[in-house]
Order: sequence, then C-alpha cells, then structure tokens
Amino acid sequence: MNDAWIAERMRHIDASGIRKAFDMAKSMKDPINLSIGLPDFDVAEPVKDAAIAAIEGGFNAYTVTQGIPELRDKLQAQADAEFAHPDRQVVITSGSSGALLLALCCVVDPGDEVILFDPYFVMYRHLVTLAGGKTVAVDTYPDFRIDAERVAAAITPRTKAVLVNSPTNPTGVVATEAEMKALAELCRQRNVLLISDEVYKSFCYDRPFAAPAHWNEDTLVVDGFSKAYGMTGWRLGYAHGPTKLIQEMAKLQQFSYICAPSIVQKAGVVALDQDLTNQIHTYRRKRDAVVAALKNDFQLPMLEGAFYAFFPAPWGTASEFAAEAIRHNLLIIPGNVFSKKDTHIRISYAVDDATLTRGLDVLREMARNSRSKTPRA
Repeated sequence: MNDAWIAERMRHIDASGIRKAFDMAKSMKDPINLSIGLPDFDVAEPVKDAAIAAIEGGFNAYTVTQGIPELRDKLQAQADAEFAHPDRQVVITSGSSGALLLALCCVVDPGDEVILFDPYFVMYRHLVTLAGGKTVAVDTYPDFRIDAERVAAAITPRTKAVLVNSPTNPTGVVATEAEMKALAELCRQRNVLLISDEVYKSFCYDRPFAAPAHWNEDTLVVDGFSKAYGMTGWRLGYAHGPTKLIQEMAKLQQFSYICAPSIVQKAGVVALDQDLTNQIHTYRRKRDAVVAALKNDFQLPMLEGAFYAFFPAPWGTASEFAAEAIRHNLLIIPGNVFSKKDTHIRISYAVDDATLTRGLDVLREMARNSRSKTPRA
C-alpha cells in the first residue's frame, strides 16, 4: 500500500497503549492483568432479557438518530430533576466515546485549543487531533487536583473547550465541589465550553459526585452504560447539554454512527432501573484492599473513585517498571500513555479478588527489591 494514501492526521494518532496491553495479555500464559478498566461483573439478567426480547420482538432496525423515546425521556427526566435547566436536551450515542467524538467535531475548528488535565484518559488527546484541534495540557501533579487558576492561565483566544473527567481515569481522584464550582464558573465567565465526562460518577467512595452543570448551564455532560452497568461491549452512551449543541451532535450522528444499537437502547431503559449498591460496595472494598496492600511501599494519592490507582514507580521510569512487571507476568500501564510524564504507573482493580491479590503481591515484591535498581532522578 502507498503510504501517501494515509491522511496526515493519522501520523499524530498513536495506537493505544491500553490496547497493546490487551493484545499482549492474549499471548501470555495466565497473566495477572491489572491493565484494563473492564468491570468484572456481568450485565444484570433483566438487562440481558430486555435485549433478547428486543431481538425476538423484531426491534432490529435503525432507530431515530436521537435515540428511542423511552430511553431518551427517562434520561431527560433525570437531567431535568437534577439541574432544572430550561435549555437541556439528551441524545443517545454509540458509547460515551461516540458522544465525545461528536461533541468535539461539532465545536472544534482546525487550530482551536482544548484544555485537558494531565494525566488524562488516553483517548482525549487523539479525539481532539481527529477534530483538527490542539490539546493544551494543564499539569495536576503531584496530587491531581483541579486548579482553576492554572486553567485560567492556559486559556487563550483559541480555547474552545475544557474537558474534565471526575472520577478520573487514570488517577482515581474525585474533584471536590469547590474545584468543580470554580472550574464551571471560570468556563462560563470566559465563554469556553465545559465538557464533563461523567462515565465513572457512580463509583464515588468518600464524597458525593460534584456535577459542574450545577454551576454552569452550558456544560455538556457525557455519560454511558459501560462502567456502571458492565455493558462495555454494548456501546451505549449519551450526552445532555444546550439544545443547539445537542442538535448539531445528532445531525453529525446521522452521517456517522446513524444511531446507537437498537436492541441495546431497549436494554438501557431497563438498566437505568438496576440497583448499583452491590457493585459500588464491591469496588469500594477492592479500593480499600489496594490501599492496605500498597500504602507502605508506594506513594499513593487519594483513591476516591472509579477503579484505578495511579502512583509513582518506585525505581526507573514508569516504562521500565512496567517492562519489569511483564517479566513477573504482570500487566500494568506506564504513565506516559496518559501523560507527558513517564513517572507513574496505572493499575485497574476492576478484576476478581484472586487476580487482584496476585497483582498486589507482585507489586510489593518489585517495590521491596527496588534497592537493587537505579532510583529515578
């Protein structure tokens, strides 16, 4: 194939380091895989039943682009009850990543800037590139807190949006109410769109989730069913925000995804009625196990939400530490996948207890053998 056929934008989009780990796990014998944010609980039986009923009932054609009324109305009622914004509409999308891509393509012109918080979810930077924009990373090390003053300093006349994620992938940190309020008010004052990725909001362990839309009516909220309901492969997401933007996203979806999967939308209606108490309790317990196992050997931040821990490698670069972990049959993700820095590693504790225990044992062993390694400068 002629390399000249490949668009220039693809030279700026790397293969996902997480996908590489996923592929590597397939070739390893009984790997201890702490690399993937994949819930280890199955989809609830009533949700499966709803999808099966939709298939057997012949609900297999395209739906309206915005999503089926039963699901859209249910999500609209939730948004109205929480925010009571007069101008807030819902669109159903193919995953939360689909919602993010639609949003960025609808608001970002070539050369526009989008502010991200470093470390950031690996997909964000590449979605901005695909939309023709430029990412501006605001450093949050070492405690991964949102500082509105740093954001204000990063805003330029080309800034079109700020993309925030809480609870955060990869850090597991949850933004405080004060942090979110300051960020939301800043974006409103500076006429910058705030995009809030809330796909992990169900997994807050120590404080309630703070939704920035409470302080900024123009916030675009992106969410989905993958993490809270274990529906990662079903590809069902949604967004709600100002009517004009939602209408533009729906228009673009007509010419891209067309609609979210029909049968999955039917299942989503039932998923919204499921009690998540057990899942949240289970992951809080796993979080506590991670903290108890690693706190004496690693510098852990506050692990307040989602199902990740992001902490400094005890020796070498994060890439070097992750490579050594592979020799112990352990898969973890080096921090440079999520960041301009290569100092931290990410683990996911969305695994069964036996796998988590094995992985934590290996990490402790590696840290305690660090005296034989060259410490990072």
